[in-house]
Amino acid sequence: MPALIELGNVTVRFGRVAALADVSLRIAPGERVAFIGANGSGKSTLLRVLHGLVRPASGSLLRDTAATQAMVFQRPFMLRASARFNVALGLWLRGNRWGHAKQEAVHALRRVGLEAEAGRNARQLSGGQQQRLALARAWAMRPDVLLLDEPTSSLDPHGKREVERVIADFAEAGTTLVFASHNLGQVKRLATRVVYLEHGFVLADLPVDHFFNGPLGEVSREAELFVKGELG
Repeated sequence: MPALIELGNVTVRFGRVAALADVSLRIAPGERVAFIGANGSGKSTLLRVLHGLVRPASGSLLRDTAATQAMVFQRPFMLRASARFNVALGLWLRGNRWGHAKQEAVHALRRVGLEAEAGRNARQLSGGQQQRLALARAWAMRPDVLLLDEPTSSLDPHGKREVERVIADFAEAGTTLVFASHNLGQVKRLATRVVYLEHGFVLADLPVDHFFNGPLGEVSREAELFVKGELG
């Protein structure tokens, strides 16, 4: 199957620090890929490279030019305006008529269970609601690939369940998911494939069951500690 995104020997440097080192990665349509690893391992940088926000110092990045992408950040920025406006603005900027953009925004809010909050100021929503609003904003663009950076890290258990439900719905609808997470339970629930990073290197790229049930000692002692919850 043709790849949606393919990295070849990508290195990213911030000053003298190599945030990613010689990373090669291929993502096919319909996959659900989780990036895991300790803080500073390169997960967020890798997501930003995939989305075109960070330029590699070396290596290649190839994308299917017909595929669309959207990214949801760990702490999404909300305009001081209604939830509906926050979604509609992006659609309008893409060339939709304002009336149509507002209609599509309401549809997207309904998709994530926020239709009743359409007229509320987005900054007055709870953390879980804001993250669902960010997902609605992304889904309204009908992306083929959805990139998520720690989408539930700052949420309470109820908020986590809400957001996970929406992400799972996107996956069921055929959206390719690529996400970074420290929540290994979430990775087991949502991912089909795990990419484990250490200090900018990819040390494992395995099906989710193989990663969690296989002999992690062959990957590294640090990976074993991470999966046991002793390293975060």
